[in-house]
Amino acid sequence: MMLTVHSVTRQFGGFKAVDGVSLQLAAQEILGIAGTNGAGKSTLFAAIAGQQPADAGEIRFEGQDITHQAPYRRARLGLVRTFQVPREFKTLTVHENLLAAAPNPSGERLLGSFFPTRHVREHEARLAEKADGILDFLNLARVRDVKAGGLSGGQKKLVELGRVLMLDPRCILLDEPFAGVNPVLIEEICDRVRQLNAQGIAFIVIEHHLQALKSLSNRMIVMDRGRILAEGDPHAVLEDPRVQEAYMGGVV
Repeated sequence: MMLTVHSVTRQFGGFKAVDGVSLQLAAQEILGIAGTNGAGKSTLFAAIAGQQPADAGEIRFEGQDITHQAPYRRARLGLVRTFQVPREFKTLTVHENLLAAAPNPSGERLLGSFFPTRHVREHEARLAEKADGILDFLNLARVRDVKAGGLSGGQKKLVELGRVLMLDPRCILLDEPFAGVNPVLIEEICDRVRQLNAQGIAFIVIEHHLQALKSLSNRMIVMDRGRILAEGDPHAVLEDPRVQEAYMGGVV
């Protein structure tokens, strides 16, 4: 298993936002996580990615215990995430946003900024070429030099995906990638996720759009009140009476 979450709990005072959750993610799997507001999905993501420390339990990534590692260390291992609300650098261009996410940019060292060596110039050229390749893949080349703050919601979600791709991830946690996105871009995001998955990247996707999540996921988990309510084949999970009751009183 690429990722193993065992009995993870995260609480705020006496409230357990995540209550003893266990899950596993295989390499090249797309796991969907659904649940109503307050079910604990985003808190679980934050615990896995390291933004919120787990109060109990264990998280292992490719066999390594990362339970207490900082987020940047998890990212260096290949475990990265996006956020429900895009966090683009609004005044930077789309291309610059991707470059800002690149690891170990040589030109940011003080000496290299004033006296760039051939090594620094070559490194920056490679990063620029990599960013352009990602923009082509995400169909964002046409807005390469547009300031990111002026993009549509769906384009901002793609920029977030592009920035984590600059880190050469092994596993991507996508937090509500379809929220505020028009249907055409939803299908485009799904298509890019499938292509990346075929190239060897595993995904966990949190989403309220159940039909899109069902078509995208190999397996689905539904959370309720910090716990896993149902797990398995997406079609079977959505037909589970407990899931239907949790969503809109029995209508999914």
